Amino acid sequence: MRRALRCIFIQEVIAVNNTSKATRALVEGALMVAAAEALGYIKLWHMPEGGSVSLMMLPIVLYALRWGLRDGLLAGCALGILDFMLGGGIAIGWQSILGDYVIACTLIGLAGVGHRKGTAGVIFGSILGCLGRYAAVWVTGATLWGEYMYDIYGLPMDNEWVYSALYNLPVLVSGVLTTVIAVALIKPMQRLPKVD
Repeated sequence: MRRALRCIFIQEVIAVNNTSKATRALVEGALMVAAAEALGYIKLWHMPEGGSVSLMMLPIVLYALRWGLRDGLLAGCALGILDFMLGGGIAIGWQSILGDYVIACTLIGLAGVGHRKGTAGVIFGSILGCLGRYAAVWVTGATLWGEYMYDIYGLPMDNEWVYSALYNLPVLVSGVLTTVIAVALIKPMQRLPKVD
């Protein structure tokens, strides 16, 4: 009887710890999504047809690095939906909503690949998350927005793929800023409670 009670007690302790961890991940994720949306309103530079340089990716990258790929992708997806609804999203159809917001922000969560891999993981994960977002907006820009292209940066444009690559450069600039800040925050992040 004692042995059975001990097993039940141990299982309950494990369940409480897992619930506690899941709750902590959920709360941190919600806070990081909110912080990302707030940082998205602080634009360092704004493009005329939408897009900007901001630190919106930073909270999602940090969250993905702390909690891993799955949680990072989910937080990015939540940010994409929220950003379209609250951030004054520009879209020409459901395809651009998916490509420019939902898929692009979800791919920021690829930073979770660097989870528990030290400084190299932080750098690689941050770059991968930023390049994932850039790839999504680049493809969407070339396939959906290409028909609206105009001369950019003083260069005549006749190729949708080149136009989209140049137009979406601010996403890469945001990615560089995000990576630099994420690397600078490695030491403070190590002081946070460990997650398994």
